Amino acid sequence: MKNFKKLKIWQKGFQIAKDTYKLTKEFPSEEKYGLTSQLNRASISITSNIAEGSSRRSEKDYFRFIEIALGSCFELESQMLIISELDFGNNEKVNLLLQEIDEEQKMLIAFMKILNN
Repeated sequence: MKNFKKLKIWQKGFQIAKDTYKLTKEFPSEEKYGLTSQLNRASISITSNIAEGSSRRSEKDYFRFIEIALGSCFELESQMLIISELDFGNNEKVNLLLQEIDEEQKMLIAFMKILNN
């Protein structure tokens, strides 16, 4: 078992989740069960899958959980683009989060390449 908290991909994902929750607090209350919920769940899924994957013995299983985390990252990016178009939240915060998400995606892809070797 690996210590997932030491992984940079987990640390960045953790920061993304915190920042997503802070951002969604600014959303209209009618979005509580809509985009707010979707965004928060996608952001949490990134770190959750990295952590769960670290408990797997085989690299193949670990790879699959990292792949799911990457999928959640793309889902979160898509949702952020929607809120950007709808002018929910602070545009500067949304753009910074989009940059963080892009970096996380690149890091996850690089990690998957390492696991695949």
